[in-house]
Amino acid sequence: MLALQRKLVKKFQNLPDLCSGTIRDFIDKQSSASQKSWYEKRIHIFLSSWNQLRTSLATYEVNVPEDYCSVDLDEGSELQVLVPRRQGPGLCATALLSYLVSLHNQLVSAAGKHTGEDSSYMVSLAEVSELHVIQYEVDRDLLPLVLANCQYSVERGRETMSEYDLPKIQQQILTRFLQGKPCITLTGIPTLVRRQDRNYENIFKDIREKVAQEPLTSLSSSALVTELQSLSDVCESLEALEVTLGFLSMTGEDENMPLEKYLEEKLQMGSHTAPHILKILGRCCLKHCVALWQLLTSLKSEHMLRLKRDPFSGIPAEYQHALGEEEKNLLTGFLSKCSVDTWLLEMHEFLMLKLKSQRASDTFRPDWSLKETLASYMERKNLDVPLDVEEAFPDQVQLSQLVETWKFTVTHKQQR
Repeated sequence: MLALQRKLVKKFQNLPDLCSGTIRDFIDKQSSASQKSWYEKRIHIFLSSWNQLRTSLATYEVNVPEDYCSVDLDEGSELQVLVPRRQGPGLCATALLSYLVSLHNQLVSAAGKHTGEDSSYMVSLAEVSELHVIQYEVDRDLLPLVLANCQYSVERGRETMSEYDLPKIQQQILTRFLQGKPCITLTGIPTLVRRQDRNYENIFKDIREKVAQEPLTSLSSSALVTELQSLSDVCESLEALEVTLGFLSMTGEDENMPLEKYLEEKLQMGSHTAPHILKILGRCCLKHCVALWQLLTSLKSEHMLRLKRDPFSGIPAEYQHALGEEEKNLLTGFLSKCSVDTWLLEMHEFLMLKLKSQRASDTFRPDWSLKETLASYMERKNLDVPLDVEEAFPDQVQLSQLVETWKFTVTHKQQR
């Protein structure tokens, strides 16, 4: 089951939208008989286990949707129940694996108490192998063991009497299946993470170690902004880029390869991406991917703001405090005489990468100066703070007002 979940996460990690249809549809799409057989065997184990344990999972600590715990699963069920996630149907897979790990640990702990052995031996799910887990087949392993410890007696006129040597059976089960097994931690449990939930800071770190990165030129940035005039075009461009980022963080590639070529030849996404989007992305090479993500995510939020939609619904309220009249006047004066394109991008990136966590205020206090906090963030990235910002951005604006400051700045820019 663990092998199945690992393989499914690897298959869909960068293309989660393809995780659709029924389990039977997925099995039938396999290109070879061996692959089909591999999936069928493990999926049937999953379905059988789920159907036997689903009532227990209804009250388990992982909050599986009640609709799923109340029915058996079969090949006609949606494929998403097999792919472990942190929400929705994927919680079925996450809960089942977690529950089985819990049962394993309870048995190992009980065996340790019975024998007096130390049960501190632990292995994470990321490292676990078949040797670490309790495994047996009833017909092959348990029945022969029980029958080998059974004495039969026959008396005339009476039924055959069976007498089981229960202490010996218990001891053999203990030594054959339980002793020497480690407790298993959930570290490394397979999980399909949505692109918007990914830790892009870590992804960018991995990419920079494999593919040298450069900023976009002013000319390229302006051309991209001019050509991406609709929210749908920005979203499609960003979706293609985020798939690219996922692969680049794992495999690397020639930094000078055009992004369009990488999408078409390496990822085989030419047929999944609109021709005009490919052409627009063709302005950039792989060495521009991180800078392009910064531009496209900010551009997406700008389009959403123009359409009266909230791009920051996931940002904690501590950073969404309103601007007072004094701050608005100071910002208006600053914006009327300064270029803010770079500063705007950095504000948005900081929001996306640093402040989405509900515990962000533990690290970034809302009462800190917005200018000083952002300047420090840029310096850690070896970037120069724009001179206009250093000299004229109002010191009175706090980090708690970052969302409203970004919105105020974008609105001012759009109205010029």
